[in-house]
Amino acid sequence: MTDRTANPRQQDQAADLTNCDREPIHILGKVQSFGALISVSSDWFVNHVSTNIGVFLDGVSAQDLIGRPLVDFIDGEAIHDIRTQLQLLGSPDAVQRLFAFRLTKSGKLFDLALHISGRSVIIEIEHHVQQDRNDYASYVRTMIDRIGKSESVEQLCHVAARQVRALTGFDRVMVYQFQPDDSGLVIAEALKPGMDSFKGLHYPASDIPKQARTLYKRNLLRIISAVDDEGWEIHPAVSPSGEPLDLSLSTTRAVSPIHLEYLRNMGVAASMSISILKRGELWGLFACHHTTPHTLPYDKRTAAELFGQMFSFVLDQMQGDIERAERQKGRALHDRLMMRLADGASIENNFDMIASSIKDVIAFDGAAGWIGGKYYSQGSTPTADEFPGLARFLNTTAAGAVFSTENLSKTYEPAADFIHQSAGMLVLPMSRAPRDYIVLFRGEVAKSVSWAGNPEKPVTLASPGGRLTPRKSFETWREIVRGYSAPWTLSEIYAAGILRETLLEVVLRISDASLKERAQAQERQELLISELNHRVRNILNLIRGLINQSKSHASSITDFTEVIGGRIHALARAHDQITRKNWNPASVHDLIALEVEAYLGEKIDRVRIEGADVLLDPGAFTTFALVTHELITNSVKYGALSDQRGVLTITTALETDGSFRLHWSETDGPPISNPPSRRGFGTTLIQKSIPFELKGTADVRFDPAGLNADFMIPAVYVSRIEPRTKEPALAAPKQSPDAKLHLDGDVLIVEDNMIIALDAEEFVKELGARAVHVVARIEDALAIAANAMLSFALLDVNLGLETSEPIAADLKNRSIPFAFATGYGDQASLTAKFPDAPVVQKPYSKADIAIALIELARR
Repeated sequence: MTDRTANPRQQDQAADLTNCDREPIHILGKVQSFGALISVSSDWFVNHVSTNIGVFLDGVSAQDLIGRPLVDFIDGEAIHDIRTQLQLLGSPDAVQRLFAFRLTKSGKLFDLALHISGRSVIIEIEHHVQQDRNDYASYVRTMIDRIGKSESVEQLCHVAARQVRALTGFDRVMVYQFQPDDSGLVIAEALKPGMDSFKGLHYPASDIPKQARTLYKRNLLRIISAVDDEGWEIHPAVSPSGEPLDLSLSTTRAVSPIHLEYLRNMGVAASMSISILKRGELWGLFACHHTTPHTLPYDKRTAAELFGQMFSFVLDQMQGDIERAERQKGRALHDRLMMRLADGASIENNFDMIASSIKDVIAFDGAAGWIGGKYYSQGSTPTADEFPGLARFLNTTAAGAVFSTENLSKTYEPAADFIHQSAGMLVLPMSRAPRDYIVLFRGEVAKSVSWAGNPEKPVTLASPGGRLTPRKSFETWREIVRGYSAPWTLSEIYAAGILRETLLEVVLRISDASLKERAQAQERQELLISELNHRVRNILNLIRGLINQSKSHASSITDFTEVIGGRIHALARAHDQITRKNWNPASVHDLIALEVEAYLGEKIDRVRIEGADVLLDPGAFTTFALVTHELITNSVKYGALSDQRGVLTITTALETDGSFRLHWSETDGPPISNPPSRRGFGTTLIQKSIPFELKGTADVRFDPAGLNADFMIPAVYVSRIEPRTKEPALAAPKQSPDAKLHLDGDVLIVEDNMIIALDAEEFVKELGARAVHVVARIEDALAIAANAMLSFALLDVNLGLETSEPIAADLKNRSIPFAFATGYGDQASLTAKFPDAPVVQKPYSKADIAIALIELARR
């Protein structure tokens, strides 16, 4: 580790050294071997062509193509289709794609990319790869749904990296964010088990020069299928006017040998990058690495590029939401200060209150006020003797805008004397003459920055006067950065601007002698506050009713949380039952059984459900769910199920008029000496919900032997009869799986659905798996089983056109425990062939996998 101050100028010089323009232009006049290229003029004569074109056009040589009409080599109908697609190009940097396209009479299928380069049309050609799935673009919607559930930018990037790796199959996928100084930071990654992690490493700005970053904004996806691929030349090298062909938007274009050497030095054999843009500017990249050559089919690349574009929108929306929330804090601070600072109140007399209020929105270590030539301070600030010089410096800055710096000593050298307490500064000018300020300070934050190699040695000369070569060392290099505070964020600067307007308004209000104008301003403010209060009250009233009613019997916060949480979960369970039935009528017996299983644990055998079952319409189902929940919890807490011997009998019946009746009977529990003297919200729900909402009846009796109740739901809500010949079986309570197992070692997951595979991977990691291998094909699974030390495997039964039975047989021979996962109900054939393998029904959870592991441990 070295202890020194960062040198941005030195880094900028290093970045200049890697200027791609230093390389001969013909180096970029190549294509990679997996593709070919044709450049045609506006009158459809061939201008340029890659020398491997014969592989794609049935042996036609590059020399034969130059200067000839394209129609001599490509089917006329194909040219017609290409012309049509060119009409769809909506911008100069647009690229149009054609998949599984018949280019010649041979019948071979190709993937094409079309774009305009100057006066030429560029046609890039790749062999179409026939795959099991050709709908990768449809994955993007599901991938976006997954990342849309993220609650932070960090989580969003972590989930996105996993999604891209699952789609593309690269060994490592990093989310690489550009920093204000153009260096890069790996903020998230997904990688193959056993690979080194790059998360948290910084990369110098010179690793991705300015020219490359500009190109990333135009060409959103770049791929290098094989670092050692020598590529194919484009002929002729220049146009008749002497200009090289502009390949900025080309997908198959070869890259600079400097970059290829850089990748070799990192141990990377193939790479891909997907640009992440924010409001048209380059925010970062998905950087993908592979340890072996890796050619990604064009449709997968297109899906990955589309995901990158959609991810950019989601990221921008999330960061926008965060910034809006921070800005709203600034506006709320404005309102609070305007209400606190009454007419005639001065800023200097209320400085401490103002500073404390600001700290709720903008974090700082010290605040100073320079008002009318007098100095006020709070916290860690320059002294009264040091500040006048700083005030004179501030007089040279713009009077009408907020000014900020995270390195004050860089612009005001005397600040080096108080850098420890005041390294960064945020200035709020309050007047033009005299110049008054409120200044927020942040102390120095000396931080350790981990670089991927020495940032001062980004390039070297291969020989005196020779070409540049990139750095070879990527060992972690740490430096200590001094003289800086924590940076002021855009939202904080925006909030400071709002606060400055607030203070200006206060100053104007103090100096304004017109009571009439002040009264009008106050009236407008009260109107706005009243309107805001009205809108907020409507929202809060929806919540307050449930909270107020639920808290009446809560003796503690824990009790209150349990009560209101239980009611909300009861509604959720009812809602789940309805949605599983596609919002069709649902079973009363199933609802009762679900509530009983959720709350009773070992007392479940003391509940009897008798009589005919019915299906209730959704409109009555949630009301009945709340009533059932209250009855169950009341019985567990106070009634027959609160001791060791009480019994609960629930009898259901369908009347001749079509109405549904339920009789609730508690016996052998604690005797009821006195009925409740006060009616709580739960009792009100039991007694009034069905009569009020469903126009039925409810008769609740607190008999000495136990609670008895009768309910009637009118026939209009009873959709149809579900005959039941015997009492429904109540499931035994599930044991807590986490307390009874410890999953260790490697785990194999075989799953052909990418999203389900990602969920399963997360579950087994939470259960203790050391490394997780996720595959979708039988041959990949068999290879891992042969080479990895597996402790468990989870096999999807149906893998598209094949099943996982060969994998199960191999695992059985190797004595590796496994479980099946399936969405089908009948598994008789599986259990017959592999009776020791548990079956987990989809959709499953972490608990379901854990229970399967417990079953395996017992066998």
